[in-house]
Amino acid sequence: MPIITFHKGGQVYSDEVKENTNLVVRAGIRQFPYPHLRYECGMGKCSKCACRVLAGAEHLPAPNWKEKKQLGERLDAGWRLACQLWVQQDIELAQDDALSA
Repeated sequence: MPIITFHKGGQVYSDEVKENTNLVVRAGIRQFPYPHLRYECGMGKCSKCACRVLAGAEHLPAPNWKEKKQLGERLDAGWRLACQLWVQQDIELAQDDALSA
């Protein structure tokens, strides 16, 4: 089962999740990474869940059209929308209020 490591506000949170997990869905039902993950629509329209991928990007699918539209050039800097990711392997993410959309 994948291990999610999540950095926010100078803190690091880590937990194991089931394979093929969406972190925004989990947060919405009050499971890890709730309450640390910032998100809103869950549909790739608002970019509130934008995170920088620190490790594990090679295991993610290519960005979809929603991520390309919302993140633009930030994709090249390792940003992704958590609501659009279904985690299959270990991943390390950072969400910093000063840097997120």
